Amino acid sequence: MSDHAVLHVRGRVLVGPDDVRDELWVIDGRISYDRPTAAQDIRTVDGWALPGLVDAHCHVGLGAHGPVDQDIAEKQALTDREAGALLVRDAGSPSDTRWIDDREDLPKIIRAGRHIARTRRYIRGYAHEIEPEDLVAYVNQEARRGDGWVKLVGDWIDRDLGDLAPSWPREAAEAGIAEAHRLGARVTAHCFAENSLKDLVEAGIDCIEHATGLTEDLIPLFAERGVAIVPTLVNIATFPKLAEGGESRFPRWSAHMRRLHERRYDTVRGAYDAGIPVFVGTDAGGSLPHGLVAAEVEELVTAGIPPTQALSATTWGARRWLGRPGLDEGAPADLVVYETDPRADVRVLAVPRRIVLNGRVVS
Repeated sequence: MSDHAVLHVRGRVLVGPDDVRDELWVIDGRISYDRPTAAQDIRTVDGWALPGLVDAHCHVGLGAHGPVDQDIAEKQALTDREAGALLVRDAGSPSDTRWIDDREDLPKIIRAGRHIARTRRYIRGYAHEIEPEDLVAYVNQEARRGDGWVKLVGDWIDRDLGDLAPSWPREAAEAGIAEAHRLGARVTAHCFAENSLKDLVEAGIDCIEHATGLTEDLIPLFAERGVAIVPTLVNIATFPKLAEGGESRFPRWSAHMRRLHERRYDTVRGAYDAGIPVFVGTDAGGSLPHGLVAAEVEELVTAGIPPTQALSATTWGARRWLGRPGLDEGAPADLVVYETDPRADVRVLAVPRRIVLNGRVVS
């Protein structure tokens, strides 16, 4: 499509779950609902249009052993784009991916800086590994490097205990979260276990990743404080394999991981029923491949979240939560077009018909 071309998207445009329009126009890379008075070239795309999907837990630039070369990071971002994920919250990466901001053909990224973990209590090569007395300083650093988010590792296996255990004393967590908020950043934390959650929520955290340890007694606290969760169910599916691998050395941890896996759907449905905000994230990068956003939406539906709300968790609601526009008048034209109504069957998300990024048809 030439620089002066106009894109006409017609059929059903899902501006919101109940705001469905017949068409939109893309003029100079931006959305308009007014027919252009003149255009040199018009290209038409037919189908069901959604805002570009959101993967709210992704790791561009991260591999199984830490940071990856730029060409691999580019392939990761392109894979996410081809799946329709046009907005990514990068929930921790040791790589500098600012170069992606200059590429109009790659998804937009909201960065959370590099993971902040306890010494020898996370995957080697991923995080700043520090002690509690240094947490405020590292939060300050990563808040300034990120795009309004900081990522903590809230719990991990304690080899002396042989099971998951919190990473941070309550006082350190409070001070770190307060420092992020002072700088205008929100804080999220990796948490698998139950016993890391209460202190982090009461310390003022904004979001919990995975949240497999969310129990009935903790749900009201999350709901009261408005703390969101990003369940990453496609990642939680790997827990049985992880448990099997650790059985001989850490049988207590392995049994715990299996229990968390077994109740994963009940955990997510309980959170949703209580009004806790739930968003789509895949945990792509590291050990999981990119491009799994459609699979994660389907997992939320399997857990019992209504299809339209599962869609919102990767479109309208997710973009609002992250402070980014959807299919709004004048917004950058980032959208995905499907053959059929994704509200009727979310599985259609796995087969996008057209992908439009910054006003250009890229796939």
